[in-house]
Amino acid sequence: MVRIIPVASSIKPSLSSLRFSNAACFSFPNRRLTPVYLGSAVPQLQSFGLRSCKFFKRAVTIPAVSAAGNAAQASTAATQENTIGWVKKDKRRMLHVVYRVGDLDRTIKFYTECLGMKLLRKRDVTDERYTNAFLGYGPEDSHFVIELTYNYGVDKYDIGTGFGHFGIAVEDVTKSVELIKAKGGKVTREPGPVKGGKTVIAFIEDPDGYKFELLERGPSPEPLCQVMLRVGDLDRSIEFHEKAFGMELLRKRDNPEFKYTIAMMGYGPEDKNVVLELTYNYGVTEYDKGNAYAQIAIGTDDVYKTAEAIELAGGKITREPGPLPGIGTKITACLDPDGWKTVFVDNLDFLKELE
Repeated sequence: MVRIIPVASSIKPSLSSLRFSNAACFSFPNRRLTPVYLGSAVPQLQSFGLRSCKFFKRAVTIPAVSAAGNAAQASTAATQENTIGWVKKDKRRMLHVVYRVGDLDRTIKFYTECLGMKLLRKRDVTDERYTNAFLGYGPEDSHFVIELTYNYGVDKYDIGTGFGHFGIAVEDVTKSVELIKAKGGKVTREPGPVKGGKTVIAFIEDPDGYKFELLERGPSPEPLCQVMLRVGDLDRSIEFHEKAFGMELLRKRDNPEFKYTIAMMGYGPEDKNVVLELTYNYGVTEYDKGNAYAQIAIGTDDVYKTAEAIELAGGKITREPGPLPGIGTKITACLDPDGWKTVFVDNLDFLKELE
């Protein structure tokens, strides 16, 4: 588990005022106004009825400031375009999802025996009083996995109403449900077609109350295939994930009968990659996020540029980009417009961690 320390950072550009002493100002046929320093010639100007006054100084200053402002805006726009363009080219992949559990051994047993996952690695950080366990359906360098976090002495968490579920692709939903029941698992929705569709699904709960949707599909290279989160403004969230995270809108489906809309976002086709399922329920703009679900981690080639893109897209940086003390892995962390946390991890540093 990564402990994030919020860092407030703001840069407030200022524009110094321009002062012209002993100067008179003229308006020329062209649009450019230039301050003319005339020194002792000022009395001659006054003889023509012209005066060196605040009005004329302001007439000169305003176009100069305006020109500087336009140049700054053009430079900012170019920077934004370059940054967003880089995001689209960055090598990104969803690495793992992090959440907290009250009994690590119990959860590991359920995931391995009922869901068919493998325990990939486990680490105990005694100084910080927590333990991590990584589980999934393949190696971490090529598969999306789960990072469970157990904090010493904490046996219960509030999942809240914002987190939805995780999705697992299986070849036969009915057989999977029978196995889970035989192992004492809790089934909250029996196998059957999804509302408004044909895909056969079922829902189960793990010992901590996290929901898993079982989706009937053919063999998949990425069985752990979905993370569903609820959002208050779907269009805003789609735009943010496209610009800041470089994700692609894979599909969008509105279900007016059941009053919700979903958008699938990700870095590749749904049948071969994990996707982020954003769900908007009609009229609901805020959710209780609880304290159980933590974050998704995404790989990037440059955490510094990533942080720039996130801020340009309206996200909030909660951990400035840089190496983690004692580990050296470079990360940055942020909140999206709905307050969901994401951590970006340097791709090369992540691979070194796995060695």
